[in-house]
Amino acid sequence: MLLKTFGWSFAVTALGLVAAVFYGGWTAFGIVAILSILEISLSFDNAVVNAGILKKMNAFWQKIFLTVGILIAVFGMRLVFPVVIVAISAQLGPIEAVDLALTDKDRYQELVTDAHPSIAAFGGMFLLMIFLDFIFEDRDIKWLAWLERPLAKLGKVDMLSVCIALVVLLVSALTFGAHAHQHGGAHADKAETVLLAGIAGLITYMIVGGLSGYFEDKLEEEEEREHEEEEQAARTGKPKSAVKLAGKAAFFMFLYLEVLDASFSFDGVIGAFAITNDIVLMALGLGIGAMYVRSLTVYLVRQGTLDDYVYLEHGAHYAIGALALILLVTIQYQIHEIITGLVGVVLIAWSFWSSVRRNRALAAEANGDQPKAEVSSGV
Repeated sequence: MLLKTFGWSFAVTALGLVAAVFYGGWTAFGIVAILSILEISLSFDNAVVNAGILKKMNAFWQKIFLTVGILIAVFGMRLVFPVVIVAISAQLGPIEAVDLALTDKDRYQELVTDAHPSIAAFGGMFLLMIFLDFIFEDRDIKWLAWLERPLAKLGKVDMLSVCIALVVLLVSALTFGAHAHQHGGAHADKAETVLLAGIAGLITYMIVGGLSGYFEDKLEEEEEREHEEEEQAARTGKPKSAVKLAGKAAFFMFLYLEVLDASFSFDGVIGAFAITNDIVLMALGLGIGAMYVRSLTVYLVRQGTLDDYVYLEHGAHYAIGALALILLVTIQYQIHEIITGLVGVVLIAWSFWSSVRRNRALAAEANGDQPKAEVSSGV
């Protein structure tokens, strides 16, 4: 089971590391290995959230997610996105940006450093909105019940998450601006850049949310139509055309998953810039990591892990919220990538342990060893 799920990841790892040695020797090998670990640690929350969606898809579409989807993830977000960042920040054409990244790495690094406040503001706001929309939604299962119950009540206020996100952005921009003016220099105008980039991240999230909602609505329509056809087929005795409908529904689910997956890749790409400015090594390292994240997603689905450990999705979203705040803090202060990765790992490990305790409590309740109130009280 393990080899079947992670087989392609092992193969891509071997090829990627060999390619790194041929490209830049053992130093490149080490950088690619570090980037792979970084991507996996930063994107475990990605795998958990993706698994919640992927579990609704059949084995064929899970394979599509691991093949076509990985091409989008690696070449789209891990290779093209870093070049696009430089092209936009330096106002270069795409060919010029690629040439700069390959031939003048010091200048490329300088442009990336200059672009970091806008990258962090954009990615931070995007991920913050994912977190806020999650915690303000009323859910049957609550992990930190003492916190999630009042937040769910607050979530009934329209556009509350957008308002909070804008306040956080404004504070970040003003704080950075004050810091820049105190120290003077070329960064004194960065507050405006941070504000504009953050608003762009917020707009992007709202567009993605709209697309995701559209895909979900289409899926629900297809499921309702398929259910009606099943009932009609049962009455008339005629065979139903479920394969076509299931295929369309799965296609919309796949698109929805790709939109979400792209949104989670910002953290890995941004973190990679602190380790190397070589886009070839970046693509190799993050590509290997992305492959493992996708394999882990499929593994979680096939093992039924999210159904068994119900707080994992909560832990993943809290990790996303922590990452969003870390990105906004890095506009002004440098935070080591190890800290960023550990925060996510600790939150997810905590949610996993909470799920284990919940399962034990439920088992004890089923055996009549403890009252129900103790099981449902949350952590």
